Amino acid sequence: MSVMSAVPFMRPLHMFQGRRHTLPASEFRSLSPEDAISVFEIEREAFISVSGECPLHLDEVRHFLTLCPELSLGWFEEGRLVAFIIGSLWDQERLTTDALTLHKPHGTTVHIHVLAVHRTFRQQGKGSILMWRYLQYLRCLPYVRRAVLMCEDFLVPFYRKSGFKVRGPSEITVGPLVFIEMLYPVRGHAFMRRNSGC
Repeated sequence: MSVMSAVPFMRPLHMFQGRRHTLPASEFRSLSPEDAISVFEIEREAFISVSGECPLHLDEVRHFLTLCPELSLGWFEEGRLVAFIIGSLWDQERLTTDALTLHKPHGTTVHIHVLAVHRTFRQQGKGSILMWRYLQYLRCLPYVRRAVLMCEDFLVPFYRKSGFKVRGPSEITVGPLVFIEMLYPVRGHAFMRRNSGC
């Protein structure tokens, strides 16, 4: 048996000549206050057209990226922000209106304020991939026990696919908009934490 048949995935270099695969350079990292304008532009375009309201205004984006940048995650392609999540810590069982603007440093619940994808990168699965990476990251944070969010009815199936469970109607409303509160248990993943390289 030849070496090439024993290792079928290895091909001689000459078989690759003329075929060059270039993928966009992707980077996932926490956001900083310097990213606030890019974040807000994507968020504004994504939400104003659908619901007429932004989950976070520019000053609130800066506020959370200053207080808890480690609870944000941005996806950059070739240096350009294409999708992001912003979260903060919360210390109560359910979300209240205060959760929209406060960060509770001793909380064990991550409140996911917003997930948004740039319009030219939508319908490519980037939102699902980003959420999966974010939830994997939360499993590495020993103080995080769960993640919660609130969304409109039409987004419930999207978040269910990521493992979130419906908790019921949120007590928070914004004008005529009503929301569903959803929960993702992070605490029950101790085995995954031990074996995840965190």
